[in-house]
Amino acid sequence: MNAVPAGSEQEERAELDELARLLPSGPVEQVLPPGRRSHHKDVLMQLIDHDHARDRGHARDHARDRERSGAGSPVRSRPWLARPALVTGSVAVAVALAAGLTVGIGAGRGDGGTAARPGASSTAGAGGSRGAVVTLDRIAAVALRTDVEPVGDGQFVYVRSRGAGNEGVFDGPVELGKMHERQVWFSQRQGPVTDVGLIREYGQDWPIEIGVPDGTDPEDAAVPAGFDRPTYAWLASLPTDPDALLKLLYADTRVEEGEDKDQEVFGRIGDLVGEQIMPSATAAAFYKATARIPGVTEVADAVDAVGRHGIAIAREDTRHGTRTEWIFDPGTLGYLGVRTVFSRDTERAPAGTVYDTSAVLERAVVDKSGQEPGARRRVERG
Repeated sequence: MNAVPAGSEQEERAELDELARLLPSGPVEQVLPPGRRSHHKDVLMQLIDHDHARDRGHARDHARDRERSGAGSPVRSRPWLARPALVTGSVAVAVALAAGLTVGIGAGRGDGGTAARPGASSTAGAGGSRGAVVTLDRIAAVALRTDVEPVGDGQFVYVRSRGAGNEGVFDGPVELGKMHERQVWFSQRQGPVTDVGLIREYGQDWPIEIGVPDGTDPEDAAVPAGFDRPTYAWLASLPTDPDALLKLLYADTRVEEGEDKDQEVFGRIGDLVGEQIMPSATAAAFYKATARIPGVTEVADAVDAVGRHGIAIAREDTRHGTRTEWIFDPGTLGYLGVRTVFSRDTERAPAGTVYDTSAVLERAVVDKSGQEPGARRRVERG
């Protein structure tokens, strides 16, 4: 996608108004940038490290007390992710992003980010590499031919995956954590909600909720369906023209100064195709839109979290020296998973080091949060 030349303020406002008319009815709030980007995780890791050290101290004290009283075996410290169900403040954000979810805390859009013009690119060029464009066109064609059962307003999208992420200290050497299973349930209600769904990980259930600041009416903090709280019905209402869809994404995506907006848009699309169920035409449009993002490339061989080899659509975040890869089955072109690897040697890790990795094992539509699907309800998504 070519950079859009600067125009008058009036022209830019007219273009924004036109894009707004393309959006589905109801406000669309970007309450938090999508998860699984290294810089977000690193900031959160610092918060988690402080809590983790405190938890270890509590556990040691508790164990010593139990031993003195003859109460039995010492108590083991909690895993690093163990936190209360989402609440307001930094802990709420930490749980959501460390779990790899795109969940907001009701903060709205004005949190210090800077917005580029819709469709503007920070990278020169007209789109992805030729190989990536051809492969994405093939993936889009497969998606378009895939029959997808619509998801009802009262139902939940269920995704089961297996993966691991960096558990090293903030801004320190990367230490990939233990591979484990994760299950998520996403509410499909269109109206503003504070109860987004549920995540089951590390042997516990975590409600995914919108944090409500003290003194705030929960109804005022509720978030409607949108890019950062997608539902099947909302995704179905998006334009299926790739150019129009990409313009909406660029208009809705905010980045901090110095961050790569093209990379952020690539990541947002990756979050959507990775852990959602959407209409065939919408999925095809997202893949075709990705082909128009500058810097998108193809990787001939990539391995997901469970060892499946595939072809990858990737983009490098040059600022952080990492490359995010969406991995697809080389035969069926169905989506397998995603991983982030270091693309060059850095102080944190040598090139090729895996920062995080995830493999989707199952997607389904279920009627209740926490309900695991039966074989007849399972659906394939590519």
